[in-house]
Parts: sequence; structure tokens; C-alpha cells
Amino acid sequence: MRVAPKYLAPAFVAVAALTLVGCAPTTTAGGDADTGDAAPVAIGMITSQTGPLAAYGEAYTAGFEAGLDYATDGTGAVDGRELDITWADDQGNPDTAVAKAKDLIGQGTSVLAGTVVSGIAVSLAEQAEQNEILYISGPAAADAITGVNEYTFRSGRQTYQDVATAGTFIGDPEGKKVVVFAQDTAFGQGNLAGVEAVLGGQGAEVQGVLVAEDATEFTPFAQQLLDADADLVFVAWAGASSGAMWTSLQQQGVFDAVPVVTGLGDVATYQAYGDASSEISFLNHYFGGAAGTDVEAAMIERLEEDGAEPDLFSVDGFVAAQMIVQAVREGGDDVAAMIEALEGWTFESVKGEITVRAEDHALIQPMYQVKLVDGADGWAPELVDTVDAEDVAPPVAG
Repeated sequence: MRVAPKYLAPAFVAVAALTLVGCAPTTTAGGDADTGDAAPVAIGMITSQTGPLAAYGEAYTAGFEAGLDYATDGTGAVDGRELDITWADDQGNPDTAVAKAKDLIGQGTSVLAGTVVSGIAVSLAEQAEQNEILYISGPAAADAITGVNEYTFRSGRQTYQDVATAGTFIGDPEGKKVVVFAQDTAFGQGNLAGVEAVLGGQGAEVQGVLVAEDATEFTPFAQQLLDADADLVFVAWAGASSGAMWTSLQQQGVFDAVPVVTGLGDVATYQAYGDASSEISFLNHYFGGAAGTDVEAAMIERLEEDGAEPDLFSVDGFVAAQMIVQAVREGGDDVAAMIEALEGWTFESVKGEITVRAEDHALIQPMYQVKLVDGADGWAPELVDTVDAEDVAPPVAG
């Protein structure tokens, strides 16, 4: 595998979650896997089951259940040994998450996984290191999670991969001008910092056009984007003003002048772009049908059996289940052996071949270029291109 120069991009953009109920069968701690008398392996899942990010959790949870079914051939057990899964609601609060993690660890939990919020993931990573247990972060995107310590892994993509995917719309960023159009909030400032680090680090000139969060008139800002004479406009936006913002960009001819890229979120956002939908270029972590793999087909079949549909973070839950099963199968109760089992592991998952990079535990995976097309049921994503995993792999954290 190609090893990139050492560099740690700043963390920004945090999304994703999970919710679920336990499942599993039993066996003996350190005993023969097929005797049925080994103690269960305690797995703690901490996530936002309530609050504004709970919807992300539904997709993660459904994906986890499908992944556990796939990775254990429908048994919910690893070589006959039960996975005793306990779920806890972090309520989107780091203090709550840490308290529940400590309680789970005190009860003998040797593996923690999950969370939607990057700040919570970082706190759980600290607990994993202090208590020498395995932690597999959920969809939280912060780059800082990668390489934070030897006990921490991730089952989703990270911000660097998002931004690098945006950069693929202009080819080699060297000498190109990229304008980040965002709200003047921590979210928007973080996105600007991330683009400066990733694409700026690859030779692009990066400029920010930041807008007050309560702004309702966007014509002057659209004109700023036109005047910038950029090669790419990267939009990072959230909230109720999104529709008016996209309409303004369309009316002022921004799409005719420059490629406009933003991230495609979950299914609930597909209808949010109005008449501008067909003119936006989307970077994407995952949407249902994007991969076309046999594993994806198995996941979708299981989701549909449960009345669910594939969504942005379904794949993160599926991968988490695969990683937990691999760690237990190869490592048993030995955390050091679990870590060794995951480091450098290459496996087939929903998005195709995925590798856990040994040096810093980054999850090397393909990403997608996507467009929205109008159909009988409204706007829906269509794959434009699959971005090779190595083309958007983050530099090794060190």
C-alpha cells in the first residue's frame, strides 16, 4: 500500500450515529470456541439514541444488525461464542457518554463502539486508552480520531476523505482556486479549515466566503462567488436557509460559471435542493446502490426484510459489525490480539475492498461522485464515478 507523507489534517465536520438493541449467543472466556461454555464477549455500543442526530442512528443501527447477521452467518455468535451487546444513549453529551462508558467497562466490557459526535468519539478514545480496551468509532468524521491511540479504530470515513473527494471534481488541485461558501459558524469555519488543509496542502489557492448564520438574502454572496473566478466552489451549509441559498446561486448563474460541490447527506435530504438539484455535483460516502457489490446486495436484502432502506450510515454500522467479529474471532479476550487482528486487515464490505491501515488505523475505502436525477418518486442519487480508495487516502497521522 502507498504510504503518504506524515500529516494530520485538522478535525471538522461531525456527523452520524446509531441506535439498536442487543443480539447474540454464548461461549467460554478463553475456552474452546465450539464447546458452548465460554463466557460471552461484552460489547458496549454508545450512541445518540435520542436528540437531533437520532435519525443517523437508525441507519447505523440497521446496518449493524445486517452486518452482524452477515459476518456471523446468521448466528450472532463468533465460533459459537456469544456477543453480549449492550446499548447506551450518549444523548449527544460527552460527559454522559464517558459516564456510561465507565459503567460498561466496570461491568467487564472489553470492546466499545459507536457514537455520532466527533467530540464524544475523542472522549471515548481516551477511555479506551486509559482502560486498555478496544474502541471502534462510529460515523463521527473528525480526522483527529485517526491515529489518536493504538486502541482506537473507526468504521466510517473521515473528513479528509470527504474533502479530497470534492477535489477530484477538478483533478490535480495544484494551481487551482477553490472557494469555500459556508456559514460563519464553527461548522463553516471548520470546513474552511479542512479545505485549506487538504486541497490547500495539495497546492490549491483556498478562499472563504463566510455568511452570517441569520442571513436571508444571498444575492450579494452569489456575486462574490462569481467575482472570485474560482475553479471550484465547495459549499458547506446547514439549516433552514439552505433552500433560499441554493435558489439564489441558481438564479445568479453560479452553476453556469463554476462547478459547485457539496456533500450528499442521508435520504431525508435528497429533496432539499429544489430546482438546483440537477446542477450540483455531490461528493458522497455512500448511498443505496452506489457500490454494486455482492456484500451490498446482502446488506440491502437484510435491511428490506426489516422494513429499512440503505442510507448514508448503513455502511458504517455494517463495517463495525465486521470489525468486531474479526477482532473477537482472531483475538478472543486478548485486547492486544484484537488490535493485531484489525491492523492491516483488508476485507470485502459494502463499498468493496476496505483496508484498516496498520500505521494509524485510518479506514482506506472508495468514495463516490454523485448527481441527483428527477424520477417518479422525486430526486434520487445516481452514481457518476467511484473514487479509488488510495486517491483519497489521508496522509499517515503521526
